[in-house]
Amino acid sequence: MQDGTLLAAVDLGSNSFRLEIGRLDFGQVRRVEYLKETVRQGNGLDEARNLTAEAMERGWACLARFAERLAGFAPPQVRAVATQTLREARNREVFLARARQILGFPIDVISGREEARLIYQGVAHLLPQSGERRLVVDIGGRSTELILGRQYQAEVMESYRVGSVAWSTKYFPEGQFTAAAFERAGIAAQAVLDEALSAYDRARWDVAYGSSGTIGAVADILLASGRTDGAITREALDWLQGELLQARSADRVRLPGLKDDRRPVIGGGFTVLLAVFDLLGIDTMQPAQGALRHGVLYDMLDREQAETDVRNSTVERLAAKFEADPAQAERVGRVAARLFRGLGARHAPAELQRHERTLAWAARLHEIGTLISHSDAHKHGAYILDNADAPGFAQGELHLLGLLVLGHRGKLRKLEADFSDTVFVQQLACLRVAVILCHARREPELQGLKLIAGAQAFSLQMSKDWAAAWPQSAHLLREESLAWQKTPWTLSVH
Repeated sequence: MQDGTLLAAVDLGSNSFRLEIGRLDFGQVRRVEYLKETVRQGNGLDEARNLTAEAMERGWACLARFAERLAGFAPPQVRAVATQTLREARNREVFLARARQILGFPIDVISGREEARLIYQGVAHLLPQSGERRLVVDIGGRSTELILGRQYQAEVMESYRVGSVAWSTKYFPEGQFTAAAFERAGIAAQAVLDEALSAYDRARWDVAYGSSGTIGAVADILLASGRTDGAITREALDWLQGELLQARSADRVRLPGLKDDRRPVIGGGFTVLLAVFDLLGIDTMQPAQGALRHGVLYDMLDREQAETDVRNSTVERLAAKFEADPAQAERVGRVAARLFRGLGARHAPAELQRHERTLAWAARLHEIGTLISHSDAHKHGAYILDNADAPGFAQGELHLLGLLVLGHRGKLRKLEADFSDTVFVQQLACLRVAVILCHARREPELQGLKLIAGAQAFSLQMSKDWAAAWPQSAHLLREESLAWQKTPWTLSVH
């Protein structure tokens, strides 16, 4: 991306939706505009964990306003991510289908650990670089992320299902502040966060930073009240609890620096913050300027270059962990890439690079299931990808890789995939043919062989000399044509 390029990050949080627009300037992203709306989708989950119609309407209305501001942005310039509420919602696809249409851009549901990684990236990029060991805490509407890292590298990441909206709804349902309610909420928060004690031990970090809504709101209150210079201290939290108890209810809280949209969830967010302080032995926490949306912006820059795209190292880690044969993966990937390029699909260079990278990842991972079972390796490989913690990947990206791994061999009619997605089908066809050509685990002969794409059809052409020289491969390729008969696409062999 060139200097001056506009980039936009959309954060669909449990409490607020945010839009951050920045301009690329010598490797840094400078803010151009920031929009925030309190949507509170987090309290729109019913007992069955379905989003209510009202919660969905609030979200869609907000995204329609964001879409107006994003008019004219190209797809590579925008990334939208969704967090805990949409991770939980059973009917999230109902919301997302219309949300993507309204916004005009894809929306990625990211895992808790990926959210934590991006939060750390956002915080780190807006801090002076130093060798300090950092603890970063982000208390959202329905989840709290804890990260240990140095400079730009997040080393330990976790997400816990405790947050300001969830705790306010559960422990302060009428907005009443009593000592008993604070005690119950605090004990419950510590019960969820207890397992963080060993991983985030006080000896493992030098400075604590707090990111985003709840922590920013508390820091603003303490600064405006003259209690601190903006930092959050344990002593100042005791004072704030006394103020909340004196107010007796959320709607009666009148504190300098407290915004109206934060008042209804200040009780729940405060108890989670207090629990984090007490469990991890924090004396002072510095408010950070960076947050999830900033991490998304900088991650967009990293994804442009293979050497900085964290997804490459994630793929290699998974392949090594499950002992996938690197030589065979490289062989299959090289053949699949050649076939894909030979289809002559018209893609912009950046799009072609993205599609080829996905195909290369699928080739690298197509055998990870063999460590569990050779006969059903494709099924186990797909399951691993659908359930792995994979830094850099959104859940939708992992599912797509899982579908390619699941479909690299076997019956296609059972593959629950979108066969109207031409790029996916072409990737799948190239991967399957490459696996067949490399079935003997040696370099295949590609001279005299060509794969051509038509309208919902593939034609695989081979010379008579090629078929005579490689009779087993020719037989398997003819068998492959039968596998496509149960799909909307056809593969003919000539």
